Amino acid sequence: MKAGKEEIPCAAIRVGVIGAGQLAQMMVAPAAKLGIDLKVFAQDKSDSAAAICAHSVGDYRDIDALLEFAHDRDLITFEHELTPNDILVELESQLNRQGKRLFPSARTFLFSQDKIHMRSEFERRGIKGPRWMIYRGGEAIGFEFPLIAKLSSGGYDGRGVFPLASKRELDELYQRLNGPQLLIEELVNFSLELSSLVARNPAREIKTWEPTLTIQRDGICTQTISPVPELSSELILKARSIAIEIAEIIDLVGVMAVELFLVGGDLLVNEIALRPHNSGHWTIEGAETSQFEQHLRAVADLELGETPLTFPWAVMGNLLGGATLDLAQISEQIRTRSPDINLHNYGKEIKRGRKVGHITAVGQDLDSVKQIVDDAIEFFNGQSA
Repeated sequence: MKAGKEEIPCAAIRVGVIGAGQLAQMMVAPAAKLGIDLKVFAQDKSDSAAAICAHSVGDYRDIDALLEFAHDRDLITFEHELTPNDILVELESQLNRQGKRLFPSARTFLFSQDKIHMRSEFERRGIKGPRWMIYRGGEAIGFEFPLIAKLSSGGYDGRGVFPLASKRELDELYQRLNGPQLLIEELVNFSLELSSLVARNPAREIKTWEPTLTIQRDGICTQTISPVPELSSELILKARSIAIEIAEIIDLVGVMAVELFLVGGDLLVNEIALRPHNSGHWTIEGAETSQFEQHLRAVADLELGETPLTFPWAVMGNLLGGATLDLAQISEQIRTRSPDINLHNYGKEIKRGRKVGHITAVGQDLDSVKQIVDDAIEFFNGQSA
């Protein structure tokens, strides 16, 4: 934030968050800073945010449970996209009758909940993405295998995404899934995967962060580097402009991550997430305003914070469950070995491949910062003494 900027009083703003995982957990500190009364809607009292924040426990698909949760809230927002859109339409309608708001709106949220809807609307607006089609079984495919099949809704971290080498594999998948329509996309020969974060409030104020390089393994982001090394100023501007254009088209309120492929000298939109996103975790230590504070500022209709990097480089690494069983113990060892590491423990039960925490390092030299993160990840994975 700019030095000397006057904070807007918001002690009376009562925000409810549907979801209580690590994204909601990381909203708790900025909510306290802003004076926002935060409450989360958890599936279980052991969820990450529920352990440290006022909460209700219920089924995010139950409209009555959601309305009960919202009765003492001024507005409702999200940390996941799992609540069915028809439930959100009903929730929004009833909230609006009470003078309350749902951010993002059900209409806006559909863009990240339904990939076919997103592709159709983006294509109509001239926003570039991979070539695509809808597959309902038996249609001819208009481009070559291998290709990517995706469930229209419900997939994340590689779930619901199927690389396919032949028409036979596609038909077998379709039969196994028992007939939902699939989004079929060409397999894009990209050189980099990027994420462009943007925030927008109801007053249509917009802020973006530096585009981020995302490094994936098995469909899961393992590391991010901000800013993207050696990305031209033209492409930086284009990544930000695409995110701003989408934010305006969908009437975004909150934070959005736009996942992009760099193909030759062009950027293609892969997917979007209408909430704080794993690719923006670096902003906690690496930017003047984190994505979590900015999301709360946006939905509460406060002035948005400034977004420059606090250091020239910020590198984030995800801690994925594996051999390590006691994250609390190993966290202390990592901090002792690497005092410059910022480690976030999500308080989750450790399961193989599950995101149980992340680490961030910031500094003046990319190689040095990246080495700090790489060493800590190796130690977490039991690959170094």
